[in-house]
Amino acid sequence: MTPAEAASTAESAPATPVPESVEPAPGATPLVARASAELIGTALLVAVVVGSGIQATKLTEDVGVQLLANSTATVFGLGILILLLGPVSGAHFNPVVTLAEWWTSRRGGAGVTPREVAVYVPAQIVGAIAGAIMADAMFGEPLVKWSTHDRSAGHLLLGEVVATAGLILLIFGLARANRLQYAPVAVASYIGAAYWFTSSTSFANPAVTIGRAFTDTFAGIAPGSLAGFIGMQLVGGVVGLALVALVFMPGRSTE
Repeated sequence: MTPAEAASTAESAPATPVPESVEPAPGATPLVARASAELIGTALLVAVVVGSGIQATKLTEDVGVQLLANSTATVFGLGILILLLGPVSGAHFNPVVTLAEWWTSRRGGAGVTPREVAVYVPAQIVGAIAGAIMADAMFGEPLVKWSTHDRSAGHLLLGEVVATAGLILLIFGLARANRLQYAPVAVASYIGAAYWFTSSTSFANPAVTIGRAFTDTFAGIAPGSLAGFIGMQLVGGVVGLALVALVFMPGRSTE
C-alpha cells in the first residue's frame, strides 16, 4: 500500500480499495474513464509510496523515522485517491480487490465483469510501473533500475498473507455492513497500521509490487521476490473472502 526488517522492508503500498458497488450508478461511467481512473490512481499511489520513501532517506538515516514518513504519506495519499476516484471506478488500484469483487459478483450481483477485470488489471499494472518511474524522475534517480531489496524470507511472505487478508476483510466487510462511506478513512488507516504490524510492511497489492521492482530505492523489491509476494497476496485474498463469508454470514430466519 510497505519492516532490520524495518530497514529492508520499510515501505509499503498497499493497497487499495472500494468495490464498485459503492458507485451511485454502476456501469454508467464509460469503461475507458474507469480504466483511466485505475491507471492514474495506481500510478499516483506508487508515486506517493516510492517518492516519500526516497524523500525520507534523503532527510534522515533513522529507519524508524523513514518508515513513519513513508507510512504517513501513504495514508494521506491513499485516502485522498479513494475519495476522489471511488465514484468513478471504485478505486481498486489493486488486482486482488478487482478479482475479489468479480468473484463475489459472479452470480449476477453488482460488481465488475470479466471484461472489466481484463481491462482493470493491466491498467493497474501499467499505472504502478509508470508511478515508480515518475517518482524516480522527480528525485533524479535512474528512471528504471531493478531493485536489489530481497524480500523472499518466509516470515515476510506470511506478512503478505495477513496484510492482504485483512484488507479484503475490511473492504468487503464494509460493503456487507453497508458502511462503504467510511472506506477512504478505514482503508487508508488499515494500510497505515499494516505498515507497522506486518513484517512485510503490507504491500498487499500485486500491481504495486510489480511497480516497486522498477526502482532500486527505499520502497523497492527485487524481481526475484515478486513471485512469492504476489502468490501470497492472492492467497491472502482467498483467505480474506473466506473470513468475510464467515464473519458476515447471513442470519437464518426463525419463521
